Order: sequence, then structure tokens, then C-alpha cells
Amino acid sequence: MIIWLVGQSAVGKTTIGRAAYETWKQRFANTVFIDGDEVREIFKLNDGVDPYSVESRHKIARNYHMLCVWLDRQQINAVCCTISNFQDVLDENRKVLSEYFEVYLHAPMDVLMRRDTKNLYASALKGETKNVVGVDIPFVPPSQPDMVFDNSAEGADYSAVANEILTRANALAD
Repeated sequence: MIIWLVGQSAVGKTTIGRAAYETWKQRFANTVFIDGDEVREIFKLNDGVDPYSVESRHKIARNYHMLCVWLDRQQINAVCCTISNFQDVLDENRKVLSEYFEVYLHAPMDVLMRRDTKNLYASALKGETKNVVGVDIPFVPPSQPDMVFDNSAEGADYSAVANEILTRANALAD
């Protein structure tokens, strides 16, 4: 099964995704964690002329999709955390993956800006950074997520959220 966490930067995808991965991995050794920032770093996807343009982001989202297809074919579970601002990629996930569970994490922009340890939003609002999803690239929420979680509250119990994701994903798969 592929669990795909989608949402804007600083919404908690990596934190919640890693908690889900850690729990899932205890039950199923054939489980991997895919984080968009880590994959970009591993494959040097931040290099090039404009690695954060809409076109580059779409290509990278397609790469995450293909990576998950490859893992799915080998019956390897994955938790994939990415902004994934492209409905066509999400639709393709749903169409070709054997078991797919999509989670949309959201929070208001003021909350995201408070949590923004990378300083993406402030830098974009000052005009210092371009192609930031939610500022100069619109964020388009997924049209039919299997689960929606409002991650606005400070101090959320991420283990509980991760367990709920796994419970709902398993129920959908059964």
C-alpha cells in the first residue's frame, strides 16, 4: 500500500508521515519512507535552472509517482510526503497503484508561516524567493482525498494522527 500525504510546506507532512512510517514498519518490514525534501537532496533535484518552477515541480511529482509504482509492484509499502500540487498525479496514483490512501493535511497560511523553519513564505512575500507554493504558485487541494486532517492546532498528538491514518488506510484496503 502507498500512503500519500499531501499539503503545503510546514503543514506537518514529514512529522506525521514519519510517525506513520515508524508505526507501520514495526508491523511490516517491507515499508519505506519517502520525503520530498530528502528525495530532492538525494537526486540533486534542487540543482538546475529553475528547480521549483511549476514545470519542474510537476516532473518531480511524476518521479515520486513512478517511484511509488515501482515499490508497489514489489509489494513494498510506502509513506510518501510531498506537496504534490498536481491533481493529474494524484488521479494517476489512484488509477494504477494496487492500494492507495491519500491524506490531505492543511492549516491556514498564518499557521504555516509561524511554523516555517525554512523561511520560505517570508522570503517569498519579500520577493526574495520565487515559485513558492501558497504564495506565487497557487496550492490546489486534492479533489478526493481519503482523509483530511486539519493540522492547525499546536501540540497535536502526531502518533495519534499517524495511527488514525493507518487504521483508515487498512480499513480501506480490506
